[in-house]
Parts: sequence; structure tokens; C-alpha cells
Amino acid sequence: MAVSDAAWIPNVGAMSDFIGAFDVPSKVTDYVYRCRFSHCWNGIATRHADTMDCKFFVDGRGVVLGLAHPGFVEFQGRTGRDLSDREASYVGAEYLRERLEQEDEHSLYDVSTADVTRIIQKLGIR
Repeated sequence: MAVSDAAWIPNVGAMSDFIGAFDVPSKVTDYVYRCRFSHCWNGIATRHADTMDCKFFVDGRGVVLGLAHPGFVEFQGRTGRDLSDREASYVGAEYLRERLEQEDEHSLYDVSTADVTRIIQKLGIR
């Protein structure tokens, strides 16, 4: 799920199309998770959490990843621009992939500032 050499990935098209469906094979068993991105929204309003929430469907079950907002603030301070919703969806997808590879299944993941920052760097978003 590497990001291209583009410095910025704009929000183009329907949000549910930001990321195509993808499979995640478990590193623990032979199970393959089927994942599909749904949408992002501000977790501050809905869950009273300082997050950008990204919803995915994993094998048809809803899963929410709460990306810590301070990671977005750190990115903005470092780059002088905001992280796009599409880029946030990539961060959520990569974190979900990492967790599912370890069969760490939950309906809600709280993704720390450190993990948001780490994944932004891993994906090469700048």
C-alpha cells in the first residue's frame, strides 16, 4: 500500500472509493481477511475522542480506527499542510493491515499519535 512519489494525495471521487478492497493474510494462520474501506469522519463530534475515525468492513463486520488527531497536528506543523482524508484512509488501512496480520481483531482500534506519525513516514506521505 505504498504511496506514489506524489507529495500530496487529494480527495478525488467518492470517499468509499479512496481505497480499493484488499485482502490481509494472517501471519499466524492461513486465514485471509477481506477488507473494504467505507468512510472517515471527525471522532471529536461522534465519540468525544480527539481522533479522525476511519471505518472499514472486515469480513463484513464494521471496524473503526480512531487516528489520534495530534498526529495530524504534528504532520501539519512539519509539512505546512493538512493531511487529506484520502491520506488518512491510507494510514488507517495500513494500521488495520498490521493488526490483522497478527490476528489482533477488534471492532475499535485507538491508533496512537506515534503510530499515526510512523505510518505517515512508512507510506512516504510528505
